[in-house]
Amino acid sequence: MTIPPYAFFADTFNVKQEKQPTEKEQSVEPAIDADSQEITDFEVRQIEVDPQAKAYYREHGVKNVHDAFTLANILHTNRRTREAATIYGLAFRIHPKRTDHYPLAQSLLQARLLCMLKSGEEPSPHEIAILRALNIPFANYIEGISMAWKGGDGRAALRHIRNAYEEFHTGEEIDSLYLEIVLKSAPELLQGKSHTEQNQQIPRKIFMYWDQNPPEEIARNFEFHKNIPGFEFKAFDKHEAAEWLYSNYGVEARGLFLNARHPAEAADFLRVHVTQVYGGWWLDADIRIRDEEALRFMASQTAENVFLLTYNGVVHNDFYGTIPDSSVGADCLLSLYRNCYLHHGLFIAYKTGPGVFNRALNRKAWRSLQGFKTTDAVQVYNHEVFDKVIDQFDTPYKAILPSWHSV
Repeated sequence: MTIPPYAFFADTFNVKQEKQPTEKEQSVEPAIDADSQEITDFEVRQIEVDPQAKAYYREHGVKNVHDAFTLANILHTNRRTREAATIYGLAFRIHPKRTDHYPLAQSLLQARLLCMLKSGEEPSPHEIAILRALNIPFANYIEGISMAWKGGDGRAALRHIRNAYEEFHTGEEIDSLYLEIVLKSAPELLQGKSHTEQNQQIPRKIFMYWDQNPPEEIARNFEFHKNIPGFEFKAFDKHEAAEWLYSNYGVEARGLFLNARHPAEAADFLRVHVTQVYGGWWLDADIRIRDEEALRFMASQTAENVFLLTYNGVVHNDFYGTIPDSSVGADCLLSLYRNCYLHHGLFIAYKTGPGVFNRALNRKAWRSLQGFKTTDAVQVYNHEVFDKVIDQFDTPYKAILPSWHSV
């Protein structure tokens, strides 16, 4: 059966159809011509609820898929999810449905349905069927998120989603949402050996990196951690890090490190290699272990891998602890190299940063759900614990140097 390409958006856009809309429907959602690529008055009002979206629309209008996609992303980022769902839908409707036209049609529809869920609206089975025809994992993802958010069986939701995150770049939203379900419904999936066995302790080592000529506040931070009793401390600079990578991982590792687009990307690349060899705690140079209680927290951890989350479910890679030869670290390395070779220009947070950690934890949970357990356990703490352990002190250099967000 051939499904009319725009039929499932009839409720949103009032595409011409045999059944005429009621007076109430006309007052809420005015008609839009099926062939038009111009936005209607109704959607303009939706866009204008957000100043950033309004400014973009005033300058560019909505003449193509790119414009609609950009506007929807702005609305989504600014948590105008109901409005974002409509504009993602518009982008899908005017998409040529070619597999060489980016963003892909299934990505637009997936984003629309996710925004509907976020706004409290249940996607129609018909829309999900259209998505399934385009991409089966995407449809499983939306259905699984719906199951979990409606209070259903979290494990069943994870089984339904399966490993749909593999359809996305590391660190995209699915990685955070999947991990959220794991932690709420089945945290035992991240456990390793049974509790009767002795876990390997995270070594009492602290590692940092600064490429060259650290400013005064960073030099003081190095000195602060160097003087912590009971912990070994090591700070790498760019030259030493490059030689260390060559010595321990070879010429390719050194080359990828030296070709990093920003010092933050270089630090991302280095950290996983260092902690995978030595174990211990990685700490970014612009944050500080808060106090003695924080040190006791670090020393008391019994899991072999310890991670902390941001408020929106992203794994902190600026502070974490692990054993040597960690199964999580090994998976992070896999994503690091894949991203560096295949996705050089990817957003740093996805390419080398927290995204590779979120993906590694999700893969570990999915393997465990299938019955394949690794021996090293993972403990994940929320953002409140991070704030109790870590002091994000004032760093004037950030006002001078280019931010990694701009790369």
